[in-house]
Parts: sequence; structure tokens; C-alpha cells
Amino acid sequence: MRHTRAHTNNRRSHHALSATKAVKDKESGKLRLPHRLDESTGMYRGKQLFTPKVKQPKDKRAPGTHHEHVHETPADESKPAEAKAAESAGKGKKGRTNQRSGTGGN
Repeated sequence: MRHTRAHTNNRRSHHALSATKAVKDKESGKLRLPHRLDESTGMYRGKQLFTPKVKQPKDKRAPGTHHEHVHETPADESKPAEAKAAESAGKGKKGRTNQRSGTGGN
């Protein structure tokens, strides 16, 4: 069997995306999906199904009052600079192992 460009395109003819079809609600005038309830009013087909929650405005902070989160590490502060250097020097070199290429890694 040949895998031709025409066969591929025929299969992909069903992959097209369709646009979202939104309808304008009669009562609220907002857009919503068809056959779904209106989340802003809680109405569906003329019946009140639930009462929507009223969003409370968030507390607005004044600009410049943002507090930066600072990480404190008391263990690092207590070590002298020579101990930190010796500790970092003892760590092994990370990177590739001494394997020949093409062996599969492990």
C-alpha cells in the first residue's frame, strides 16, 4: 500500500477546527454557550437554577508595599568562608561519564 499525499490530506480533512458558537442571552445580554446555563444570572430556559455568588473586590494594596520574601539560612551564616570553599571543592565534577559514544549511556 502506498502512503501518498492525497491519502494523508483526505484523512486530515476532518481535523479542521470549528469556531466556538456563542449565543447572546436574552435576559442578561451576555454571551454564553448554547444549551448551557448563564453563569452570571443562574438562569436556564427561563428557570432560576442557582443564585450566583457575588464577587467581593480584592483588597487593593498601595503601590510599594509589596514585601519581598527573603530566605534565611542560619546554617550557612555560621560557617566560615574557608569551610564553605573546602566543602564545595570536595564535590565531584558533574557531567558526562567516560564512556564511548554510542554505547547507550548506562
